[in-house]
Amino acid sequence: MALPITSDCGKTLSDAWDYKGLPANRSKTGGWISSAMILGVETCERLITLGIAFNLVTYLTGVMHLGNAVSANTVTNFLGTSFMLCLLGVQVLNVWLMSPLSFDRYLTIAIFATVQALGVTILTISTIIPNLRPPPCPDHSSTCIPANGTQLGVLHLALYLTALGTGGLKSSVSGFGSDQFDDKNEGERARMTTFFNWFYFIVSIGSLMAVTVLVYIEDNLGRKWGYGICACAIVVCLIAFLSGTKRYRFKKLAGSPLTQFAAVFVAAWNKRKMEVPADLSQLFNVDDISETSVKKKQKLPHSKQFRFLDKAAIRIPEAENNNTIPSKWNLQTLTDVEEVKMIVRMLPIWATTIEFWTIHAQMTTFSVSQAVTMDRHIGRNFQIPPASMTAFLIASILATVPIYDRLIAPIAAKLFKNPQGLTPLRRVGVGLFLATLAMVVAALTEIKRLHVAEANGMVHDKNGIVPISVFWLIPQFILTGAGEALIYAGQLDFFLRECPKGMKTMSTGLFLSTLALGFFLSTLLVSLVNSTTAGSHPWLADNLNEGRLYNFYWLLGIISLVNFGLFLLASRWYIYKETWLAAEGFEVEMEETTGPSCH
Repeated sequence: MALPITSDCGKTLSDAWDYKGLPANRSKTGGWISSAMILGVETCERLITLGIAFNLVTYLTGVMHLGNAVSANTVTNFLGTSFMLCLLGVQVLNVWLMSPLSFDRYLTIAIFATVQALGVTILTISTIIPNLRPPPCPDHSSTCIPANGTQLGVLHLALYLTALGTGGLKSSVSGFGSDQFDDKNEGERARMTTFFNWFYFIVSIGSLMAVTVLVYIEDNLGRKWGYGICACAIVVCLIAFLSGTKRYRFKKLAGSPLTQFAAVFVAAWNKRKMEVPADLSQLFNVDDISETSVKKKQKLPHSKQFRFLDKAAIRIPEAENNNTIPSKWNLQTLTDVEEVKMIVRMLPIWATTIEFWTIHAQMTTFSVSQAVTMDRHIGRNFQIPPASMTAFLIASILATVPIYDRLIAPIAAKLFKNPQGLTPLRRVGVGLFLATLAMVVAALTEIKRLHVAEANGMVHDKNGIVPISVFWLIPQFILTGAGEALIYAGQLDFFLRECPKGMKTMSTGLFLSTLALGFFLSTLLVSLVNSTTAGSHPWLADNLNEGRLYNFYWLLGIISLVNFGLFLLASRWYIYKETWLAAEGFEVEMEETTGPSCH
C-alpha cells in the first residue's frame, strides 16, 4: 500500500511554525516524510513496551525467582505506571514545556525517547552482568535463591525509566503526527485521516512483532539479545526522528482542561454561601466577555443537575463596581460550568469501564504463567514461547474490527434503527459481557488443567510440563481480545463524542486513566487475595498446580458481572449530548479532527 504524495501548494500556514519560529511553508514542512519519522518512534515504543511487558512474568519467575503473585503485580504496576505517566506527559505539554517556538510535543518525544532508551539499556545490562541477577536454580531442585534488594533495585529502575519514557511518548506521538497535516486544507485533511489509519496499523504491527519475533528471541537466544535489540531500535528511531527537525511543523497547544475543571469547583466552593439567582440570565456567560478564545466555545443550555456548580457563574458585584477582571478561580462562565457538568455526568460510565482492564491484565500475567506449565509444542521440534500466546489476543482484536464493521454493524443498524450500528455504550456493554465470559472460560480451563496434573501425579512438580495442550487457553484470549476491540473503540468514541468541545483533550485523559486504574486494581486484588488465602491452600501459589487460580478467576468473573450490572444502570441514566442539546433546541457544532489515543 503506497503512501499518498503530498502536493506542493507553496503557501505558508497561519497556525503552524517551522523550527526557526517562522510560519511553516506547506511545501517544505509536514506531510508524509515528517509523519513517517514520527511513526517510526511509535513502532519502537510498541515493540519495546509490549516486548518487555508480555514476557516479563516469565523472566521474573524463571530468572529472578520471584513468586507468581509478586511477578504479576510487577507487570501490572509497570503497565499501569506507563499509562498513568502518559497523563503526566499531557500535563507537561500543557503546562511545563510552553516554549516560544511551540516545540512542546517535539521536545516531549525527544526527551522521553531518550529516557526510554536509557531504561532499556539498563535492563539489557542487568541481563548481561551476572551479579545483577540471582544464580540459576540447582538441577532437579525447586529451591531457588530469589533476587536480592540490589538486583531488584536495578530491575525496577530500568522498568520505571522505560515506563516513564513510554508515558511521555504516548502523550505526544499521535498528536505531533497529526500536526504535520493542515486540517483546514481539504487535501491534507484527507491525508490526516490516512495517517490515523496508518497509525493504528503501525501499532498493530509493532504489537505482533513484540509478542512473536521479539518474544521468541528473548526465550531462545537470551534476554540480552531481545532487550539489546529494543535498545538499539529506540536509539535508531530517535536519531531518525531528530534528523527530521527541519521538516516538522510546530503548533501551539491549548491550556489544560483540568484547570477549568478545578476552577469551576473552586469558584463554586468560594461562593457556596451565595444563592443562585432565579433568573439564569443574570449568571455570567460567554456573551458577557469578548475574548476570542472563549467566543469560539459553543454556548450550552443550562441543566438542572449538579446545581451547586452553578454558583461558579454568580457575578461578583465588587469586581463589577471596580471594573476589575475576577480571577478564574472566583468566576466562570455558565458555559464553562455546563462543560464541567458534562464531564461529571460521564464519570459513572468511566468508573464501570475500569474493571475490564483488570481482566485484561490477567492475559499478560497468570494466563502466561499457565502457558509455562502446559505442552506448547507444534510438531516435534518447535515450541511456542509462553508469552506468544498473547498473539491470539492481538489477532482477536484485529479480527473483531472487520467482523463488527462488515457483519455486526449492518445487522445492528437495522435492528436498533441506528445508522452507526451499536451505540458507543452498547459496544462497551458487549465488551464487558465478553470479559465476564472470558473469566468463566478461564476458570473452567484452569480446573481442566489441574485435573490433568493430578491424574498424572504432577501436583507437587513445580517445573514439570502438564500433558495438556496450551491451545486450551485460546478461548480466554479470544474473548478478552474481542472485548477489548469493542470496549477500546466504544470508550474512545464515547469520550470523544461526549466531551464538550472546549475540553476535548480531556477525552484522552478519561480513557487512559481507565487503563492505568484497571492495572493498579489488578495489583490490589492480587495482593489482597494472596495475603488472605496464604496458608495450606493458597489461590495464587508459586506452584500453580498446588494453587487455586480458578477461584481467583471466579472472583474476577463475579466482580465483572456486578460491574456489568452497574454499567447497565449508568447507561440507562446517561443521556447523550446530542439528544440533550436537541431537546433544548441547540445544535451540536462540528467537532475538530482528533487523533488516536495513546495506547
